[in-house]
Amino acid sequence: MTIENNHVVAVSYILHIIEEDGSKVLVEETTAENPLTFLYGVGMMIPKFEQNILGLKAGDKAAFTIQPEEAYGERQPDALAQLPIDMFKEAGTPPVGAILPLSDNQGNNFQAIVVEVTDEAVVADLNHPMAGKVLDFQVEVLNTRPATAEELAHGHAHGIDGTDAH
Repeated sequence: MTIENNHVVAVSYILHIIEEDGSKVLVEETTAENPLTFLYGVGMMIPKFEQNILGLKAGDKAAFTIQPEEAYGERQPDALAQLPIDMFKEAGTPPVGAILPLSDNQGNNFQAIVVEVTDEAVVADLNHPMAGKVLDFQVEVLNTRPATAEELAHGHAHGIDGTDAH
């Protein structure tokens, strides 16, 4: 069975970023025992990732790169937020490099990275951590199957066999 829209897909993958000098840095690796399982075609994955595995079947392998503009976008140097230091009275002031869970006015959750701490503010970089990065994937398709009606209604996969209710 080949991957198509509204299929549950399980893949193992190795993700590197390609640095400007051409070197590769390992970012993440999944295994057959702990695969990435997702509902194909509903916007959960980078569209270019899905395009590169469309039509593959269990056992197929693919290697591809995704440029920043087709992944998480280019880094925006002005995407910095000055968060008042008073926001951190209860939790404590985060150190430089800490990841802050934030929400926007529409209730969307995202993460920011602390880049500076002053007496008045915590400066957070709102760029996605992978913004500006060239992504290099090595993927193996482990399984693909049509999604169940419940998975389609929920908008996400319930595991490789459809039994992991979320």
